Amino acid sequence: MWALVEDNAITKIINNPKAMVIGDTRHSRKIFQLWSASELNNIGIYEVITDSSNKKDEAYYINTNEEYNFADNQVTRSWGTATPKLLEDRNETNEDGSPMLDADGNQVVTKGLKSQKKQIIKSQASGLLTPTDWYVLKATDVAEYSVPSAVSTFRADVRTKSNEMETAIDNANDVDALATLYAYVNTGTEENPVYERPLGEFPTLEI
Repeated sequence: MWALVEDNAITKIINNPKAMVIGDTRHSRKIFQLWSASELNNIGIYEVITDSSNKKDEAYYINTNEEYNFADNQVTRSWGTATPKLLEDRNETNEDGSPMLDADGNQVVTKGLKSQKKQIIKSQASGLLTPTDWYVLKATDVAEYSVPSAVSTFRADVRTKSNEMETAIDNANDVDALATLYAYVNTGTEENPVYERPLGEFPTLEI
């Protein structure tokens, strides 16, 4: 990525090499590959240096729009301070402070990250349990049939793990703590890496 600087001001962002007219001269797109940085600078073209120090994971933060700045013969792309997304549920209110209600008269609630993440956990647990529901139904309908112990253990472990995950999510004090729950780290060695996350994983069924 490059920027065209004219009279010490950025006038154009160039995402890909292309032919350009600068002043009274038409330049081929090949100048981006063939010319040195100083040669490009001489006609006002500068490679953009990206500063991502303020840019955050968009799953947990709202980033500002990117900004371009020219100073000391250098063009920099950067972001302002990111805003954490809503962590807890929020009851919406009207301008006068009264509760905002939907068409059915229920409180309008904006779901925070915790509720969103817990809903995903619930859906995952349900998806794991559904294929074995028939064991339970058969045991209900057929007196002499019993659910295999491996299946019973698996179903109980899924529910236990689901509850543990939701508790861990509830205990996160901020979005960074929540994000850490999902971050995989190597708990093994460099030669024998084992990647795990604090939130853990659901069990698998082995019959």
